Amino acid sequence: MQDFEVYALTERGKNELRSGATALSPAQIELLIRIDGVLTVAQIRAGLPGMALEAFTTSFESLLGLHLLSAVRVDPFAEQFEFQVPLSKTALSRAEAEADAGAASLRKAGYYVSIARKRGPLRTLARDEVLTAVVVEDEPMLAKFIQSYLAFEGFDVRLAGNRAEVIAEIRKSPMPDLILLDVMLPDADGFDILLRLRQHPVLKNVPIIMLTGKATREAVIKGLAGGADGYVTKPFEADALMRAIRTVVGLPQVQEVPVTPIGRKDPWAQKKNPR
Repeated sequence: MQDFEVYALTERGKNELRSGATALSPAQIELLIRIDGVLTVAQIRAGLPGMALEAFTTSFESLLGLHLLSAVRVDPFAEQFEFQVPLSKTALSRAEAEADAGAASLRKAGYYVSIARKRGPLRTLARDEVLTAVVVEDEPMLAKFIQSYLAFEGFDVRLAGNRAEVIAEIRKSPMPDLILLDVMLPDADGFDILLRLRQHPVLKNVPIIMLTGKATREAVIKGLAGGADGYVTKPFEADALMRAIRTVVGLPQVQEVPVTPIGRKDPWAQKKNPR
């Protein structure tokens, strides 16, 4: 691993970001999100001033060891062209001002991720125990779909579409076991809500998954750094969302089911024993 080298995600790495669950550490996740096949190792490290060099090196090498990354072969002609064309002082100043060197790629649209971190050991629900979820989503049809899906999985679901409703629903009893939080609300910012929840003396430990159309690397990093346990971008697959939910809540994952004759999984068979 050299400073000038460029790395991209392998298929295994891409699947890790889209599986809905991960055992990677926060440092490994942040590195994995930043790998885009364009930035060099030095540029990625420059964008992480808060991460110690030893932690950066250890995390990077561990991702390589897990075969989640692979080196990108740089076009020799393009590399020669880049180094032979002199940069003006203005260009150099502009480059230095963007020391992160990842800003452009982090703002790239169309980024897709479905990832969640484990909070602790698996939990066992009592026979009549029902988990409560608060879904913060201002698009009514999508909110109803998520509500129906989670209700089918055994959750009691409360909906909120604006700031007042969010406050009302999280204050209700019982305290939610899970919050699905959209970033873009008509009168509130989801990242601001996330930070306030993480500072709340009672709600600070409630599992939170960002479920949003804010699909950029920058937004994913911001959400996870702000204390989100998971980040799922829209559009999403219901099964991937459920894997993320089970991961952060501490429920065991549903076992894979046999493939039906038409080549698709039978959704009803998978939900016969949701827990």
